[in-house]
Amino acid sequence: MDILNRISAVMALLLEWITVALMVALTGVVIVAVLARLLGESFSWYDEVAAIMLAWITYYGSALAALKRRHIGFDTVLLALPPRWRMAALAFGEAVVLTFFVLMAQAGFQVLAILEGSYLVSLTWVPVQLTQSVIPVGAILFIAGQLLSLPDYWSKTARGISLEHAEIEEEVDTEMHKNAGHVVGEVR
Repeated sequence: MDILNRISAVMALLLEWITVALMVALTGVVIVAVLARLLGESFSWYDEVAAIMLAWITYYGSALAALKRRHIGFDTVLLALPPRWRMAALAFGEAVVLTFFVLMAQAGFQVLAILEGSYLVSLTWVPVQLTQSVIPVGAILFIAGQLLSLPDYWSKTARGISLEHAEIEEEVDTEMHKNAGHVVGEVR
């Protein structure tokens, strides 16, 4: 398990940096484009590049959310099931998600083959394959995130622990301990 935790930590760090870098770059592009427009100039490439960057943020951020199990889920419904059915439902749900992303990766590679030789309209030196490579890459990263986080999720679900509730309870405990320290300090 230790190796999985290390791989997960490295992947999380990389995805966080990539996502933040893309968000900062997109913010920079938007600011520069707005300033240019205020000065009476307009970039022909702005809309196309901003849309591509937003898609990249979505795919990389989605893979990060999969790794941290932060996508919308139904833990309460899942945990309401008897343990045997709970684990069967979890396995079914994971199979559906993984199958979808395997198909998405396959379709993404097919799209890349079709797009060979195509270039962006506004930046004619940028291959469309590069911009659309995020589809299969994002799908593969999502699959990796799901698989790396599955053992911990499986274990917690089997024990009846909700990821959502566990995080909330941990935050409440942290705040209670912080506040208890202040109260004790004041009593002295």
